[in-house]
Amino acid sequence: MAGGWARDGAVSEQIEASISDELARMQAQKRPVGESLSHCADCDEPIPEKRRLALPGVKLCLECQKERDGVFKSRGGINRRGSKDSQLR
Repeated sequence: MAGGWARDGAVSEQIEASISDELARMQAQKRPVGESLSHCADCDEPIPEKRRLALPGVKLCLECQKERDGVFKSRGGINRRGSKDSQLR
């Protein structure tokens, strides 16, 4: 069932695109890149060797990482449809 000017299946494609974009963003955010640091990039405290081995590429100590994870970052919504309904939400 198409709505307005959209062709059949367009809504499903939009939903799938939104989901795959969000999954890609979350996976990229999880993985640190590069070599692990021996000292935290924020507070300069030593990062335990077990943490560096468990998470290759880690840049923050556990305390600084917990602090960053607790901060909410708002992102702008994506309006994939040009309809009035999606703009009002």
